[in-house]
Amino acid sequence: MKNAETPALKLVLLGAESSQGNALTVQLLARQHEVIAIVDDLSRHTARPGLHYKIGGLADADQAEQSMAGGSAVIALLSALAPGDLPTQRKLCEALLAGLARTTIRRLLLVGDFQVLEGASGHSSLERECMDRIVDGLQRSGLQWTVINAPDDAPGLSIEQFRHNEAALAPDQAKRLRDLARVAAGLVDTLELGLHIGEHLNFVV
Repeated sequence: MKNAETPALKLVLLGAESSQGNALTVQLLARQHEVIAIVDDLSRHTARPGLHYKIGGLADADQAEQSMAGGSAVIALLSALAPGDLPTQRKLCEALLAGLARTTIRRLLLVGDFQVLEGASGHSSLERECMDRIVDGLQRSGLQWTVINAPDDAPGLSIEQFRHNEAALAPDQAKRLRDLARVAAGLVDTLELGLHIGEHLNFVV
């Protein structure tokens, strides 16, 4: 039975088709939240109780607004939508923030390549500028935001594998599944408990 003191979320999930997206979907549904997964092709997906698929994306503010309509919070996996591409992640974030400004949604978890905020070497001046612009946009937005460094992905892990099929995986893939599941649990805890607003996080697994 769900704890009546924990309000149910109607979570809009961008980047839902990634392994981390599947881990988040399983974690959210297990806690009796509703998930609106934003995809570009409905034919690849099967509806489940509490899980709805919706065509959309972050091409511009209009599409972003339409994608998020009806939600109460958003998790955007920028690193799944544009892996290793900070300029594109910046453009996606700009569309996301512009779209959110037209809605009543105020809670946002943004998962991306945020290691540059820690002064990590190996980033170009363009990448640092992109990240500065993302953070500036968040700070100006009035949203209750949290930014999280993207975990190392393990491509190809399905919802069914996160639910109950770890035993069928190779040991290294099973470890990545457990790590992504722990990150997903931490992200949902952050939403449910209203933690780390205006902060930059790393999850240690």
